[in-house]
Amino acid sequence: MRLKLAHLLTALTLVVLLLMAQGALAPVDHYVQDKIMQQRGSTDTRIVIIGMDDQSLHELGQWPWSRSVHAQLIDTLSQGKPAVIAFDVTFAENARDLSGDEQLVKSVRKSGNVVMPTFGQFASSAKRGIPEAQNMSAPFPSLGQAAAALGHINAVYDNDQVVRKSLYQFTYQGKVQSSFAWEIYRMYMRHEGQQADESILPLDPFGRFHIPYTGRPGDYEVIPYASVIQGEVPPDYFKDRIVLIGPYAAGFKDDYATPLAPKLHMYGVEIHANIIQALLNGKLKTELDWKWDAALLLIFAVCSCIVFSRAHPAISLGAVTAALAAILYAGKLLYAQGVIVSVGYLMVYLIVSLICAVGFKYIQERLERKRVTHIFGRYVAPQVVKQILQNGEEGLKLGGSRRILTVLFVDIRGFTPLSERAEPEAIVEVLNEYLDLTANCIFEQDGTLDKFIGDAAMAIFNAPLEQEDHAMRAVRAAWMMKEKAAGLRDKLISKYGFSIQFGIGVHTGPAVFGNIGSKTRMDYTAIGDSVNTAARLEGAAEPGQILLSETTYQAVRDRVHAAGLGEIKVKGKEQRLQIYELEGLR
Repeated sequence: MRLKLAHLLTALTLVVLLLMAQGALAPVDHYVQDKIMQQRGSTDTRIVIIGMDDQSLHELGQWPWSRSVHAQLIDTLSQGKPAVIAFDVTFAENARDLSGDEQLVKSVRKSGNVVMPTFGQFASSAKRGIPEAQNMSAPFPSLGQAAAALGHINAVYDNDQVVRKSLYQFTYQGKVQSSFAWEIYRMYMRHEGQQADESILPLDPFGRFHIPYTGRPGDYEVIPYASVIQGEVPPDYFKDRIVLIGPYAAGFKDDYATPLAPKLHMYGVEIHANIIQALLNGKLKTELDWKWDAALLLIFAVCSCIVFSRAHPAISLGAVTAALAAILYAGKLLYAQGVIVSVGYLMVYLIVSLICAVGFKYIQERLERKRVTHIFGRYVAPQVVKQILQNGEEGLKLGGSRRILTVLFVDIRGFTPLSERAEPEAIVEVLNEYLDLTANCIFEQDGTLDKFIGDAAMAIFNAPLEQEDHAMRAVRAAWMMKEKAAGLRDKLISKYGFSIQFGIGVHTGPAVFGNIGSKTRMDYTAIGDSVNTAARLEGAAEPGQILLSETTYQAVRDRVHAAGLGEIKVKGKEQRLQIYELEGLR
């Protein structure tokens, strides 16, 4: 079965679907989402970050600070009545300064709105559903009991180490642990007299949801930790706001790559701020199941197969370019409406399918050229084959076309006596030399070698490609045969004591040419009365004589020397033919 473009594109579609199901093309999809869909926006002023930055480390001393300092911060903030105070700092063990721990516990309990972090450790293989932690780091017991809520701060990385999703919950020892951002959001909603509804979370099969980032690193308001401790910022400034407290210096090693700035890492507390803002604004995104993406891919596969099979590569390129632009625009528009479509897969498919289609057509064209060259190279001169290939099959009207042609018949005179004197092997050698000379003369004048008929040959000019001076081309070919045959004649005389010569007839007239024959066997030839006339002229020619018909002579009379021989009667024709003998070229 011959390979078709549809077969190739079908195989490519199946491969892309398989890769899609396995998530192998996720990096491409992530890249498109990061560059096109994720858009920087205005940060929510209800969220403020108190950063443990380089300035605070310089003014408050080397980390870790006494926990009494954290207690002082909470007491100061509580005076301003913020909605939520959240520490993105783990206090897993008691400090040596137990009094500091006691102050921190007391301040947390008194505030009543402090969220403390936990951190789960999981097996390497992810499973569907709510994951279960093998171990969990949590605040030391009394601090955990004093906190208004506990939330995990586990970051979810993709294969490229970029944080694009947030894990909603995990379980540890039978207890559910929600995320840090969710607990902050839940507490803020309660502060506003509302109830947090977890049904707003568009979770994937692994209990995660997409983070629609708004701020880049440094976009959220950040106040140095030391500035609040030292009273440079009034507590009222934090009234009814969400206050996030966390590392904001490189030394803490709490920075991550994110879609809006993969090279400029974002601190963990800023990631929490982005998640909280998405929850507050209700701008969470639903990711379509890969099966819907696969259905969309199949639609594009069918359309691309139709276009690539029928259209010119340039048109296909334009169609793909337009499709890519439309896909990007639609993906961005749907993302703004809360739906994530994996357009990266579609883009990869369209680009690769276009490359395959163009490559397939190129190879197909090369094979077609090779086929045409192989077929016509046995009939016509190389330059004619080249012209046929340049014009394509439009230049070949297969099945029979009517046109004025010049037909040349050439026969070897004296071949029969030679057969009686020489061995069969020598006869074949001589015959091949003469026929090779004949073919070369025909090809040199861009003629078409129709066929060999024993020791004779037939050639046509002005087919398959049109030639304005086809009659003169045929006459030149005939004269070249006569001149070049002299060398072969001398060779035969010296070897066998006997020579042979050409008898040639040339006629110009209407004929039908093309592929003629049966479905299983056909020849590229010409038929008609003009062909018969040329054959009769060749039969009437004496050895070494070139006879031209009246029509051929009138077409070349200004460029040749010819002698009129009067009219002759030929077999199969009632009317006599006026003939001329070619004596030379001008």
